[in-house]
Amino acid sequence: MKAILLAAGYATRLYPLTKDTPKSLLPLGSRLIIDYIMDSVDLIPDLTEVVLITNSKFYPHFSKWASEQNREGKAPITVLDDGTTDDSNKRGAIGDIIFTIDQLNIDDDLCILAGDNIFTYSMTNMYEFFREKNAPTLIAINVPEVEQRRKLAVAVIDDNGQILDMEEKPQEPKSEWGIYATYFYGKDIIPMFKEYIAEGGSPDAPGNFPSWLYKKMPVYAFKGDGSCIDIGTVENYEKTCQEYEGK
Repeated sequence: MKAILLAAGYATRLYPLTKDTPKSLLPLGSRLIIDYIMDSVDLIPDLTEVVLITNSKFYPHFSKWASEQNREGKAPITVLDDGTTDDSNKRGAIGDIIFTIDQLNIDDDLCILAGDNIFTYSMTNMYEFFREKNAPTLIAINVPEVEQRRKLAVAVIDDNGQILDMEEKPQEPKSEWGIYATYFYGKDIIPMFKEYIAEGGSPDAPGNFPSWLYKKMPVYAFKGDGSCIDIGTVENYEKTCQEYEGK
């Protein structure tokens, strides 16, 4: 299995903090945002490689970070430049996934996740659920606040975990289950990313792909017992820093 970390965004809502530093490399407590993510990624069984896809502007930053990591006994990190320079020519998350697969000729099961979300749910338990179902698996977190759900993909899930309905950023959410950017896909799903684009799918938000996929085949959601923080604004970042102070 390979992990793809999506880190090619420019985080303009966090300016000036991210004008010259990628969001994933901002400090949080005594560490960096990405360090917390890697703690969880490294627990994925059978992991053979971590691919961090970024843009040309931040490629040197991530390359330096990767070169400073002690990966002895862990899957190596590959940093990939998607060739974009700003929001005007970005590929979008799904575009970056396809670019990564093509550039590295990937033919493996995949864990795809945002490179800037702080989460506490168990990747190991989610992986076991994915193997049990032998089907595409998403993370679902109970989100009671309706305004927050309107910013997410929201899914209706049956008692077996299968997704019955899923919509990206709904005005009228049909459940309290928010879908965050952590996904497990078998290698049989890889050709379907291009099929999705060929059918007119948006290359942007990664939740758009499973919103299309569940209508074609069984897709499951693992109900995580933790939380996920998408640091999207300066105020949100400062609040999160206070929570992680001393860690």
